[in-house]
Amino acid sequence: MSDVLRCVRLTGSMLFLVDAHPPWMSWAPQTEVFRRIVLPASQHLISYHIVTHGGCWAGLRDAPPERFETGDVLVVPHGEAYYLADPPGTEAPYGPEEAVAFFRSMASGELPSIVSEGGNGADGTQFICGFLGCDLRPCNPVLDALPAMIHLRPATQSNDRMHHLVEFALCVLREPSSGCQGVLLRLAELMFVEVIRHHLETIDDAQTGWLAGLHDPLVARTLSLLHGAPAKRWTLKELAAQAGASRSVLVERFAQFVGQPPMQYLTHWRMQLATLMLAEPGAKKVAAVAEAVGYESEAAFSRAFKKCVGMAPAAWRLREAA
Repeated sequence: MSDVLRCVRLTGSMLFLVDAHPPWMSWAPQTEVFRRIVLPASQHLISYHIVTHGGCWAGLRDAPPERFETGDVLVVPHGEAYYLADPPGTEAPYGPEEAVAFFRSMASGELPSIVSEGGNGADGTQFICGFLGCDLRPCNPVLDALPAMIHLRPATQSNDRMHHLVEFALCVLREPSSGCQGVLLRLAELMFVEVIRHHLETIDDAQTGWLAGLHDPLVARTLSLLHGAPAKRWTLKELAAQAGASRSVLVERFAQFVGQPPMQYLTHWRMQLATLMLAEPGAKKVAAVAEAVGYESEAAFSRAFKKCVGMAPAAWRLREAA
């Protein structure tokens, strides 16, 4: 998982604190509506919110609300519209255009890092709003494995780690100083990684997906082999032998969890590694990148890259450099 999180590039963040008093409702449209405003260099935005004081109701737009208490985390990995409110059913005080305008002002630094919402109710709620940019193409298995919405409740060990990160973030937001944006970026990344680790702990044996596959011995061994040596000239026969299963069992089990056969997954992962190499300053020539991810010829690599990514390696490099 560390390998994947490193290679899908967390590419920036926006973090602020909301101090809300009943009646209030805070909502956001689909992140694709404002992604280019908040983090224009990011392919995708992940939204997450951490209740730091009080409680509220939250959920995806047009879905029943769930109760959130202090320490609970709401994650919207795939960019759907969502809301937080207290009490539930409170009317939204702004529309889509106002929501986009708010994010534009927040991203440009025109607004303070602490935002007030709602009325004059005595029992207030505070929550951190976080938006984290990441790569989506050609391969982000962690993101693909997450549901439309995650509601995480505190667990003893994870809560201790998250508690320290949240307290640090609150201190920076309440008393901003020079360099605070860089600090908030790192905190946003750490909090998201902690959320994923906590979510991994809650997955049961009946679930499927890339993260659930880490709990399956055969799938986990296979992923470890592929990530440990992505440039190796793997064959299904050798991979199955090293994983300790027949080829048919390996293909069936791997596809059950990951959603694709192991050799197809390897191709996508190689292309993800290649995009990082191509985007690096002073990057290697395409032929050198091809060799580094396991291709004997530049032509074969270029064909696989274009099929997976949708453009030639040279075009990808030019676009990333623009």
